[in-house]
Amino acid sequence: MSIEVNRLCKKYGEQWAVNDVSFNIPTGQVVGFLGPNGAGKSTTMKMLTCFITPTSGTAKVSGLTVGEDDMAIRRQIGYLPEHNPLYYDMYVKEYLGFVANLCGITKNVPKRVAEMIGRTGLEREQAKKIGTLSKGYKQRVGMAQALMNDPKVLILDEPTSGLDPNQITEIRNLIRSIGEERTVLLSTHIMQEVEAMCSRVIIINQGTLVADDNISTLQQQNTSDRAFVVQFKSPVKASELKAIKGIKTVSVIKDNRFRVSAKADVNLQEALFGFAVKTNNIILEQKEEEQSLENVFRTLTN
Repeated sequence: MSIEVNRLCKKYGEQWAVNDVSFNIPTGQVVGFLGPNGAGKSTTMKMLTCFITPTSGTAKVSGLTVGEDDMAIRRQIGYLPEHNPLYYDMYVKEYLGFVANLCGITKNVPKRVAEMIGRTGLEREQAKKIGTLSKGYKQRVGMAQALMNDPKVLILDEPTSGLDPNQITEIRNLIRSIGEERTVLLSTHIMQEVEAMCSRVIIINQGTLVADDNISTLQQQNTSDRAFVVQFKSPVKASELKAIKGIKTVSVIKDNRFRVSAKADVNLQEALFGFAVKTNNIILEQKEEEQSLENVFRTLTN
């Protein structure tokens, strides 16, 4: 396992910021790490990156133990914190060369810096002072810094914050490509980013783990209702659909196309088929809507 967390706890005074959290992440996964503000996400990430010491429990990165092998762990990881710390008076290329030296890179430093500049799309900005860059480009510099030491584990706290849609797509593709060979733990409040990049999510709330599964499983498990989009060949009134036993809501989309919902224990497909047969109609389309990750998140953290 690239990341192993076992009953991890962090206490500040009388408050548990992280309380008995356990999870494992193998190599080659991009995992979304979600939770409301103050849930303990950043605290967990800071423990994994050896910035703070756990109160109890254990955390391992690439088989190395936090609190015992901290310097060795730091050589294995790339970290982009939520508040990206940069030297604003340094030029982009100069700063990345400085980072390369901090990482202990002694051979072909200019080549490595050029590679990171190209990989994060900083070619046009490399001769500028970091302080003059937009927030999106500052975030790119942070990504280049996190990747400089060719890490086995990448920990990213809000990596797409401040990026425009084009930049988000580029960084998303970069993270996905990195995740094919490495472990990526990604924290964000943008659920579309999680759905686009991650196969699995870990959700914590008030310092405790409330979910750890792949996205599709969570969407299926955390809903009390089912919803279908259905289209009929001949005209149908919404009131007729609403009269079907078990159906809770009906909304008109257009052209005899409706969104209908029912309790999860109601066989909605059978009910709609029975209605079509009874009214001598034909169903042209019938598909179930997936529960959105945003709704799952709300359910688990309210």
